[in-house]
Amino acid sequence: MRTKHILQLTDVNTFYGGIQALKGISIHVDAGEIVTLIGSNGAGKSTTLKTISGLVKPKSGSILYEGVDISARSPHDTALSGIAHVPEGRRIFPKLTVKENLEMGAFSVKDKKVIKERMEQVFHYFPRVKERLSQQGGTMSGGEQQMLAIGRALMMKPKILMLDEPSMGLAPIIVEQIFEIIKELNEEGMTILLVEQNAFQALSIAHRGYVIQNGEITLSGPGHDLITNDHIKEAYLA
Repeated sequence: MRTKHILQLTDVNTFYGGIQALKGISIHVDAGEIVTLIGSNGAGKSTTLKTISGLVKPKSGSILYEGVDISARSPHDTALSGIAHVPEGRRIFPKLTVKENLEMGAFSVKDKKVIKERMEQVFHYFPRVKERLSQQGGTMSGGEQQMLAIGRALMMKPKILMLDEPSMGLAPIIVEQIFEIIKELNEEGMTILLVEQNAFQALSIAHRGYVIQNGEITLSGPGHDLITNDHIKEAYLA
């Protein structure tokens, strides 16, 4: 039986003023998949995630989430519906403690018991975050801040986790840890849309991938096929 797409973008066009950033892109994500979007700087990867989450409005095209068009929704409503967006550069609240950052992720939850349970789940993936609970977010290392940013998103208990460049600026050993956790989250049922410049890392864990160039999808296929594609090797894996 064919899996119903949990997320489907069809012919989406997004502009920044007079500059067209997305040129009729069509992608889909099925429940339980890791789908990655790879491409060079300025190709439109981050804009795709921002368009899905409502931070940028598309000029035309449709964004269906669980069969409903969400292209006109606010970022707040999109988040409440189950799409969590971890933006590029972490964007934690630097002056708040780690605990307060996590609580911000569960802003819509009133039941303290539920918040505590979700926090314990975050600690399962990120033990280091638990060790830093009373510390200000801005005093953590880059890798710890990335863990906190993902943990905060998990506090929403999302159906789709969108990660924008989770490996950026991190030491290789931390990158390995982050990708292992992404795999573990997926194995436990989380649907993940991953934007990543580290194409090899991304494709090695992705079920499927899309290559975006100048706002257009130029190639797509299973992760293991793309990782052996000569064009991909030359452009992104060299």
